[in-house]
Amino acid sequence: MKVLFVCAGGMSSAIVVNALKKEGEKNGLNLEVLAVGTQEFASEVQNGWDVAMVAPQVRHRFDNFKASADEANVPCSVIPPQAYSPLGGPTLLKLVQELVK
Repeated sequence: MKVLFVCAGGMSSAIVVNALKKEGEKNGLNLEVLAVGTQEFASEVQNGWDVAMVAPQVRHRFDNFKASADEANVPCSVIPPQAYSPLGGPTLLKLVQELVK
């Protein structure tokens, strides 16, 4: 499963990316996860992602991200603030799985 994160610069999500990958491994899932900055999202979401996740610090731009994701037929959601942490893996994985159903 391919999960695309968007945050302010593509850097702050590194901890969350690792948390999600770790949780996926625990559950026997092979996840490809990439974090990009806001400027890269519209073009990157076109590259065959299964789901797109928007970091809390850029949620005010969700409508723009959702429009790009909808164009690419990629489900898109905001990451809950409590899941945007090194301990957020289980919550993130559950949200990702719900979005791709």
